[in-house]
Amino acid sequence: MRAVSAAGGSEPRAQGLADRYGRVATDLRVSLTDRCNLRCTYCMPAEGLPWAPDDTVLTDAEVVRLVRVGVERLGIREVRFTGGEPLLRRGLEGIVAATTALRTPDGARVRTALTTNALGLDKRARSLAEAGLDRVNVSLDSLDPQRFARIARRDRHADVLAGLAAAVEAGLTPVKVNAVLQRGVNDDEAVPLLAWALEHGYHLRFIEQMPLGPHGSWRREDLVTAREILDALAAAYDLVPEPDGARGGAPAETWTVRGHAGATVGVIGSVTRPFCGACDRTRLTADGQVRSCLFAREEDDLRGLLRGGADDATVADAWRAAQRGKAAGHGIDDPSFLQPARTMSAIGG
Repeated sequence: MRAVSAAGGSEPRAQGLADRYGRVATDLRVSLTDRCNLRCTYCMPAEGLPWAPDDTVLTDAEVVRLVRVGVERLGIREVRFTGGEPLLRRGLEGIVAATTALRTPDGARVRTALTTNALGLDKRARSLAEAGLDRVNVSLDSLDPQRFARIARRDRHADVLAGLAAAVEAGLTPVKVNAVLQRGVNDDEAVPLLAWALEHGYHLRFIEQMPLGPHGSWRREDLVTAREILDALAAAYDLVPEPDGARGGAPAETWTVRGHAGATVGVIGSVTRPFCGACDRTRLTADGQVRSCLFAREEDDLRGLLRGGADDATVADAWRAAQRGKAAGHGIDDPSFLQPARTMSAIGG
């Protein structure tokens, strides 16, 4: 963690979150908790992790203040709430409602999304939609309940399916489903998962497994690559690539599935097909640290500024300074690459 200066004025500034390479962050990922009610093998050890002490986690008001600074002063136009598992945050609906009430300097409404494992979503989808949430991304790595239980270390497959159905009923669409394939575990499910997603109208996204789990648990030779996934899908479906330039800063390369109206499938090849050059994201951890990259090894402390009495302009200046330090790429293929000290559950997706 790096301390940041408390110097600054009180007037808004026009500059957004630009880095040294010309990228501008407009997409904010906000982790609301590092806690999770699953123990997925690629994310955390079976016994879990030491959770952040409650007094270090941002309060609801602090979260909303930082989001407001991002939207009103720094050019943020889309906010995604993550965890850990964000449904474990009791004040989630209030945070969403406060975020959707914000407007950018040009009067635009903030787009909002939630990345979740969907446990309990069946009970909260309606209230989240009423709070203004636009859509959800749900993690589901297997269609087989027993296999799901081995991966997640919890027998909750039926609860995920119930959450997905509730999201559709509440209008949190398009519902996206994220799947991580692991060699020798569920790497035979690419085609079945897509068939199931097409049947239910979900937008499926495969994500290459990233080195963000328990230290020592990720091996490149075990990685199911984007190319392997696409080869499996193309053998069963006619995939039409997205037009040039349509992707923008989105992490997923997408294909239209011919013969299925409006259906798409995507692959997020973070390891073998990195998209760092177009990255438009900035991240806040649950304990108030700003991260310019998912794989960053340094963070900048905004919580300390908030609790030290800094005004919004000062917080915005510190955030800009942090974003300017964003690296050109994550460097996973570099021999000097070191996995971040925090795991994915502590960083936020």
